[in-house]
Amino acid sequence: MRPVCQILKESKNIAVVGISNKPGRVSGSIAKFLKESGYNVCGVHPLLNNINGIKIYRSLMEIDFEIDIVNVFRRSSSIPELIPDVLKVKPKVLWLQSGIRNDEAVKPVINEGIEVIQNMCISVQLALCS
Repeated sequence: MRPVCQILKESKNIAVVGISNKPGRVSGSIAKFLKESGYNVCGVHPLLNNINGIKIYRSLMEIDFEIDIVNVFRRSSSIPELIPDVLKVKPKVLWLQSGIRNDEAVKPVINEGIEVIQNMCISVQLALCS
């Protein structure tokens, strides 16, 4: 696997799965931070349309451009239901945020050659790489 800083440097398009517009949820603020840091950011949430100027898609399958990083803000137990769409869109990286880990669920993703990062905050890593 490439070093995290290299992944972040070489990536342009990030899909934030589980983005929320609720106050106190970090997914929206991290998506905004990524956008302000120069990434092309979109969200994935079945009920939302737009947060802080970030376009929201109902599923990964609706995104009509190549995704470098799928950044996930969902419970560890919800990861298995995301895997089929991740395998179809074939991002370069599946990134599970801090506190999210599911070794069994990500095995098919790893087997397809998609890099997997688990239990790590993308905004903290971006700050460390700057």
